[in-house]
Amino acid sequence: MRRRATAAARPRTRAADAAIACDRLVRIFSADGIEVQALQGLELTVSQGDLVALVGASGSGKSTLLNILAGLDVPTAGSAAVAGYDLLELSARDRLRYRREAVGFVFQQTARNLLPFLTAAQNVALPMQLKGGPRRGAGARRAARVGEVLDALGIGDLAHRRPAELSGGQQQRVAIAVAMANDPKVLLADEPTGELDSETAAAVFETFRTVNKELGVTVVIVTHDPMVAGEVRRTVAIRDGRTSSEVLRRLVTDEHGEESVSEREYVVLDRSGRVQLPPKFLEALGMEHRLAVDLAPDHIELRPDHG
Repeated sequence: MRRRATAAARPRTRAADAAIACDRLVRIFSADGIEVQALQGLELTVSQGDLVALVGASGSGKSTLLNILAGLDVPTAGSAAVAGYDLLELSARDRLRYRREAVGFVFQQTARNLLPFLTAAQNVALPMQLKGGPRRGAGARRAARVGEVLDALGIGDLAHRRPAELSGGQQQRVAIAVAMANDPKVLLADEPTGELDSETAAAVFETFRTVNKELGVTVVIVTHDPMVAGEVRRTVAIRDGRTSSEVLRRLVTDEHGEESVSEREYVVLDRSGRVQLPPKFLEALGMEHRLAVDLAPDHIELRPDHG
């Protein structure tokens, strides 16, 4: 099969219409006088209602990005907006409100998502209690919302079980329900299937798909799991602190009425005109250090420099 990658301009979705919009995002960590630039001008736009996977090697910056989007970390420079919140301008109080209301978050480690002494229903109710609000009828509203979320995710039968009575997959599905308790616009997950076998991981991913399709929530998943990355419409690869490439998938129907998934890989063109070419392409042609560049009528030619 011919290997092909196409250069993609910045997403067409306007930042004002996007669920997530990051522009030239920078995050620098300092320790013992040494600075590490985890994000180096990253750009990312995610449309409302989209389901996106973020992939990349360890240290690429994907978890740093997710922590910023979750309000758990603050960027050094650039801009980041999620569900209408400007993440660089939030006060401490606004940041707390943002984490409670605008985004839901699911950790990889199941033990971090649920309190062991509470039932599944009580765990789901807890974020609503922390959010506060009018007291009159609050208990009844919370109970109704708990039942609504658990039933929507197909785990209503787990309501009265504690985490120790649940399998790893069930714990993660309840964790997704907890993240959805306050009806967030965006759901973020960091390696949610990393501790699960493939069959259980598939069941957990179906829960994310339900949240996305049935509840209309924008979902972003950081994953190393090729099953998860291959099942979403859009997979974004992060390398060296920047978005490097994207794989877009769509359902196509042939002349016999048979459906199949078509996918194409794109390299991402940022505001500065930079692209990160796929390493497998560079290795195949022995490209390194510098390339010869020529402008053709409808494309740009890159060739190894043998001069």
